[in-house]
Amino acid sequence: MTLYFENARLIDPEAGEERRGNLIVDGARIAAVDAAGPPKGAQVIDCASKCLAPGIVDIGVQVGEPGARHKESFRSAGRAAAAGGVTTIVTRPDTDPAIDTPEVLEFVTRRAQAETPVNMRPMAALTRGRAGREMVEIGFLMDAGAVAFTDTDHVVTNTRVLSRCLTYARSLGALVIGHPQDPGLSRGAAATSGKFAALRGLPSVSPMAERLGLDRDIGLVEMTGARYHADQITTRRALPPLRRAKANGLDITVGISIHHLTLNELDVGDYRTFFKLTPPLRSEDDRAAMVEAVDSGLIDVICSMHTPQDEESKRLPFEEAASGAVGLETLLPASMRLYHSGELTLPQLFRAMALNPARRLGLPAGRLAAGAPADLVLFDPDAPFLLDRFALHSKSKNTPFDEARLQGRVLACFVAGRRVHAKETA
Repeated sequence: MTLYFENARLIDPEAGEERRGNLIVDGARIAAVDAAGPPKGAQVIDCASKCLAPGIVDIGVQVGEPGARHKESFRSAGRAAAAGGVTTIVTRPDTDPAIDTPEVLEFVTRRAQAETPVNMRPMAALTRGRAGREMVEIGFLMDAGAVAFTDTDHVVTNTRVLSRCLTYARSLGALVIGHPQDPGLSRGAAATSGKFAALRGLPSVSPMAERLGLDRDIGLVEMTGARYHADQITTRRALPPLRRAKANGLDITVGISIHHLTLNELDVGDYRTFFKLTPPLRSEDDRAAMVEAVDSGLIDVICSMHTPQDEESKRLPFEEAASGAVGLETLLPASMRLYHSGELTLPQLFRAMALNPARRLGLPAGRLAAGAPADLVLFDPDAPFLLDRFALHSKSKNTPFDEARLQGRVLACFVAGRRVHAKETA
């Protein structure tokens, strides 16, 4: 089918600009941008001056298959992604069992193909069982479709093991994703150290734990020459070594979750466990510094870090409650807070949410250009709404934005030129 999108605000992260224009989709790909008129027989979609942007590529999505399907299935995650304008989910290997063999990876890939309306690209574990002792078969897992290797928040403490993993990954051109954190300092922490944590009596971790973890990983990347991505950088103290590493030409990129860009430690309030995350929420000064780092391009990727948890694991004392929040459906409206506050432009946001993650993973998505995949999101950045967590498509409802006033509604989502979501009242 040929689609003609007219009267749109085109958000082009590759050109770094927003402009009025039209776009033609022929089959699964974009055929032309700024076309003069619709081709014969094309279905015309009037965008009514709303925003048309590349679909979001979300690195670090946790799906509960295998092992925790009651928290999130591929079907529910796919529906949530489509409703949030996410056209590609890059899934984490922290499942039960971990995705550390080609057989398990092929299982989750088949499940995703059968149940998910959006694209899925799987990451695999870096070590067997994410135990940090024995390297996985990186080559075989790449052949099976793994786009990156990570033990997620299980930091590989054995430096010799990690250096071997990085050396082998470099020989194959594989991307390794790390979690910059000193595990000894951060173990058992529920908050960032400071006045707030002290007043609430919460076990806390110094921001230096992130700096120490990043310093170690940068040293190993310099030694091995591997491709490396830090899943989340959330503190000011980590920015100077990151800046030096990039200036020295190391192949390093970093990400941050939308929660750490839009929330701070004070949002925890009276022990609200939906705000318990890994790493914990930081100070307002740290949050502002992270936004500036995204603005300058020092931080490359914004993700949801979608981590579904059931009610039982969250209805516990703050220290004992599980960490994490769902974010597939709230990534775009939460990012609009940064747009409406004047901190980031729409092209900057989609550079970090679509173009950069696609480039880092070697995917052709994230662009509004002829020949690019027709993975698109049509949204109204100004539409206000009150978020009801029970209306989310995810099985788990652990969002910190429950009952928050947000702006930014996804009106339609397209994957390979096929509409996979449409707002009910649109």
